[in-house]
Amino acid sequence: MAEVKRWTVEIVIDEHGDERLTRAEARLEVPDRSRLAGVGRARRNPVDPEVPKIGDELAVSRALADLSHQLLEVAAADIEQTTQDRVRLRG
Repeated sequence: MAEVKRWTVEIVIDEHGDERLTRAEARLEVPDRSRLAGVGRARRNPVDPEVPKIGDELAVSRALADLSHQLLEVAAADIEQTTQDRVRLRG
């Protein structure tokens, strides 16, 4: 049977209505590793209607993208350490 691993991402969303700002933090917890956290923000244009769901979606997607890039950097560093070869990440 294959080994099953569980990585947990917790997403925390803060809304600051007076500033028209939504901030999200995506926290990755991996057993036996350090934690990573990606941050994303969304700012509503003053002329746009107030729809909090949209700000949440934008901020969370940006936080997850930030977290994804950080995880790629960690993986690249692990590959370099293991193989002693330079790794070039492609965007």
